[in-house]
Amino acid sequence: MASEPRILVTGASGFIGARLVSWLTGRGRSVRGAVRTARAGDALRRVASEVVVVGDIGHNTEWSHALNGIDTVIHLAGRAHVIRDRSTDPLAEFREVNVRGTLRLAEQAASNVRRFVYLSSIGVHGTRTADAPFSGSSPVAPTESYAISKYEAEQALWSVAGSNKLEVVVVRPPLVYGPNCPGNFRRLLRLADSGIPLPFASIRNARSFIYVDNLVSALEMCAEQSRARGRTYLVDDGLAVSTPDLVRALAALLRRKTVLFPCPVPILSLIGRATGQSAAMSRLTDSLQIDGSAIRTELGWRPVCPMSEGLKQTVHWYRTLTVWPSASDRYDG
Repeated sequence: MASEPRILVTGASGFIGARLVSWLTGRGRSVRGAVRTARAGDALRRVASEVVVVGDIGHNTEWSHALNGIDTVIHLAGRAHVIRDRSTDPLAEFREVNVRGTLRLAEQAASNVRRFVYLSSIGVHGTRTADAPFSGSSPVAPTESYAISKYEAEQALWSVAGSNKLEVVVVRPPLVYGPNCPGNFRRLLRLADSGIPLPFASIRNARSFIYVDNLVSALEMCAEQSRARGRTYLVDDGLAVSTPDLVRALAALLRRKTVLFPCPVPILSLIGRATGQSAAMSRLTDSLQIDGSAIRTELGWRPVCPMSEGLKQTVHWYRTLTVWPSASDRYDG
């Protein structure tokens, strides 16, 4: 392994970041992990070549010590979905971290970093698909504050790349699952594990997901392949599943009896609005499919793990209550 880190991974203590650091170091790459707090870096030191603490991310974050000697940046850190956001201006909070923080990093990286890989979100295209899956040519239509900030960050990166030699690559994944997954997928696991009857039998949707190992392998390829320069890629497991089928699969792996009963989707939507959970209900009932053929055709990328095995590994973690690395409600790393 090289003595000086050449890859900087931001958000390195988060769900995706910690797996990416482990993945890259396992392949002989020398990796520097950037984290927000010293505590977040403690467990990461077991796998990263080096760990640096950068503090809160925003328009005045100092990145020079983290960027010294770095050839490639894979930027994962950011303000993620907040389940109970008490901010008086959530979009402003997202913009400070995800847009201004990303721009600050890119501007400081532009003088000596070759490539900048940015983890964005499929949400920049919207929250649901109707007649066709999202592809790289689909219109951009972010509706949630998080997705708006992700798209604005992409635009900021292209602006920096246009006036420098920085090679930017953007990756837009759907919901990511795997051991230690936070958020929506963990809540779905809890539902499948509860054994309570669920009103999902009438749902006829199709949703794309990506297993964390598949995502980090795509990020690695985007960091290394010359043909990825200047491209935006949508990535997924290659298999879209319905909510009831996914719940049944998870319940079977959890060895739980599945009881799904029919309830018209408009009624479920009404329940979501009445309980203030419209967005969460929409994620259960709407379709969101991805056409990830571009990265397969252009870079030769293929998922390293089939969805069936990814679900099995996720359930195994869930049943053994694995808790490292910890994930933050507010930041990924």
